Amino acid sequence: MTVVVADTSPLNYLALIELIDVLPRLYGTVVIPQEVLSELTSPAAPREVREWAKTLPDWIEVRSVPVSDDPALSNLDAGERSAIALAQSETNALLLIDEAAGRREASRRGISNTGTLGILRAAAVGKLIDLPSALGRLLATNFRVSISLAHDLLVEDAERKGRRAE
Repeated sequence: MTVVVADTSPLNYLALIELIDVLPRLYGTVVIPQEVLSELTSPAAPREVREWAKTLPDWIEVRSVPVSDDPALSNLDAGERSAIALAQSETNALLLIDEAAGRREASRRGISNTGTLGILRAAAVGKLIDLPSALGRLLATNFRVSISLAHDLLVEDAERKGRRAE
């Protein structure tokens, strides 16, 4: 059975665009380290995210992770370090993480990973969301993505639906 571990960023953006509920529909339980919960409830987090994280749904499981002094993780923030360490402690994990350096390190360690766009794509494939609408809401936040990647996702979605993309 795959254990799904989340870093802060995908939870943050899915909460902001009001699609956080796709996670239990796609993955069941999502495990987060205590450090991720701290980031979600930090005064620096958007108000909507803090409100969501104040009363976590029952499909979120918070776990403590031993502190790692692994030098390969030193360039990552506490949430990313702990999410990678937690995912690495599982025999079969999927890590939800957006930051490029964190994804590279997770991949280097053999940890399967995807980000917010991958989650939205999976939800669209499963007919749980309308991808153009979700992507439009995501791009209205401070989420960073290349225009070509966003375009490719929309083209793929249109083709899947049997329509031509513009």
